[in-house]
Amino acid sequence: MSDINPKQISFARIRRRLTKAQFAKELGVTSRSVQNYESGASAPDTEMLALMSRLLNFPQSFFFVDDEMPEIQGHAVSFRKLSKMTEAMKACAFAAGSIAFRVNQWIEDRFDLPTADLPDLSDLAPEEAAATLRRAWGLGNAPISNVVHLLESKGVRVFSLAEETRDVDAFCTWYEGKPFVFLNTMKSAERSRFDAAHELGHLVRDVYTMQHGEGHGPEMERQADAFASAFLMPEDSVISNQPPAYTIKYLMKLKHYWGVSLAALAYRYRSLELVSEWTYRSLCIDIAKNGYRTSEPEPMERETSQLLSKVMDSLRDHGKGRREIAASLNLSVDEIDALTFQLTKLSVVSGGAFSGPIRKDPPKLRLVK
Repeated sequence: MSDINPKQISFARIRRRLTKAQFAKELGVTSRSVQNYESGASAPDTEMLALMSRLLNFPQSFFFVDDEMPEIQGHAVSFRKLSKMTEAMKACAFAAGSIAFRVNQWIEDRFDLPTADLPDLSDLAPEEAAATLRRAWGLGNAPISNVVHLLESKGVRVFSLAEETRDVDAFCTWYEGKPFVFLNTMKSAERSRFDAAHELGHLVRDVYTMQHGEGHGPEMERQADAFASAFLMPEDSVISNQPPAYTIKYLMKLKHYWGVSLAALAYRYRSLELVSEWTYRSLCIDIAKNGYRTSEPEPMERETSQLLSKVMDSLRDHGKGRREIAASLNLSVDEIDALTFQLTKLSVVSGGAFSGPIRKDPPKLRLVK
């Protein structure tokens, strides 16, 4: 057996959002011992390695992998509500993204997936960029039935965020020419849709910034919000579908029409100057009084990945499932579940390693909007 790769120990610890001191306490050793394990100055014995594996929920084989995990450059990532995040949260999210890159490559080795179809709209203001993208994708002014499916049909790889990153709303990045979006599934379905559109705004408007790490701040986030609002609720259609009165009763119907939260709908009316500041503030007060900021009323069905569902269906047809993906990548089944909207739990669990590609030839996995 090859030597233990110390960087894999560090990666697994960070993935579980443990400091070296916390990890040392769990292992019953000193912080210096953990430092030595992660620097390669010393290696854990068989018993210690087994304990590490259990604590971190990574198979022992993971620590012997020579190929280092893909590295995400911090400046190339756009985080939703970055100001709320600690460095440990960011590092944990980066680790989740690195694993998702490996999972995606495993899938691409076996399936033909859509290629990226994202125009560069960096020279356009958010409202105009949203309208331009809708025209380019042939969406017209109709509501978008499923944002995740739409993104996947345009070559965006969409993964869910694990429980360890519950404080991360969403983030996006590019890796090897492919766009990735990560969504927090613990939020309401309406807010998650908005997050997906927000990250799409970054992918089509902030490519240069994400590549060079320039100008990423509150204004960039505000513009991504403006893009998402305009993309989900086109101006012309919002104006032509105004309610008879701006009350929660009437907004409830339109919230279902657009698939957005009450708060997002109210803000859209204000941004288009369809309501006064006083009316908007009154709506916000009513929404808050009813508890609708923290618990969306009449929630819509949560969106999940259609691409991953199709992949798992095909694997199931071949008597395969999540254990084959996990074994191939030296990961735990829980890790695969967490990143794939828990969809892999629906697949058949079978013994043996999965070897050889399947369905690499056409037809491609075709996705609906």
